[in-house]
Amino acid sequence: EAYMREIEENLLEARGRVETEAERLQLDQEAREGMEAYMREIEENLLEARGRVETEAERLQLDQEAREGMEAYMREIEELAAQGNVRAQKTAWKWKVRKRVWNYLEDNNLADFPRPVHHRIPNFKGSTEAGMRLASLPEFEAAQVVKVNPDTPQKSVRVAVMEAGKVLYAPQPRLRTGFFSRIDPGVVPRNKMKFAATAAGMKQFATPMTLEDRTKIDMIVVGSSAVNPNNGARVGKGEGFAELEYGMMRQLGMIDESTPVVTCVHDSQVIEEDLPPAGQGMMQHDVPVDIIVTNRRVIRVDRATRLPKPTGIYWNLLSEQKIAQIRVLRELKALLEKES
Repeated sequence: EAYMREIEENLLEARGRVETEAERLQLDQEAREGMEAYMREIEENLLEARGRVETEAERLQLDQEAREGMEAYMREIEELAAQGNVRAQKTAWKWKVRKRVWNYLEDNNLADFPRPVHHRIPNFKGSTEAGMRLASLPEFEAAQVVKVNPDTPQKSVRVAVMEAGKVLYAPQPRLRTGFFSRIDPGVVPRNKMKFAATAAGMKQFATPMTLEDRTKIDMIVVGSSAVNPNNGARVGKGEGFAELEYGMMRQLGMIDESTPVVTCVHDSQVIEEDLPPAGQGMMQHDVPVDIIVTNRRVIRVDRATRLPKPTGIYWNLLSEQKIAQIRVLRELKALLEKES
């Protein structure tokens, strides 16, 4: 209400100085656009604030509901694995790792908004410090174009990319509406960079890119549920979009084997044992990381022991249903067929 009164007073004052109807309409339009942007920012801040001030009872209830849903899914995967379903057998262990990490973050109050962290790239206390530490890496300083995942724990990294005057690439949500969105240096005012690093801000400030864009990416930042410091093995939230995005970039020549893959996580998400467990392995399309940045340290994975990176999209591992659900995958397949 106070903001609206200020807008109205400014309009009245401005209208006293202008004479034409066109100028009046232009001022009205600018005020509406400014108010809409301001309201979007207010709404996002309210959502974040509500996440911080919810009662412990409400948080525990949400946590319990999320865990029950995960348990049901886990049982289904385990039953399919016991019945001989090969894909279930290959992925069931990943859900156990995710569950262990998510529960640990929640049970030890290391999780941060949005909570509960189950079925997300988990946000954690210290994520801003981890993002600042990532921004001090020589690889980051040398990079001109940085692709960052859109999840909450990497928000500080997206802000750091803009503050450093670099080009920011971020995937469109679940690749539903397209490929990547791009923010060039100078597009976002410094006082709007935190907002621009959110989903709503990306819609306002970023430019949607098509598969025709072959910009060279200098660094990839991914979110993780768990990572192994010895071989770089990474487990995400289970939807596979980081792998799809990497495969598409590799297929289009936007990245290569040498492009550093970096993740920022809480120290407790760094797991040396059972990732993967004995007798199991990572899948061909899984993306290992080169550098792990935590709230306390930087870990560089030995290239001699790091798992191999995917060389593109492995179409034989994608179901027809998955391809049908993601338009940009269908477009990529058609483009590659045309180019070949």
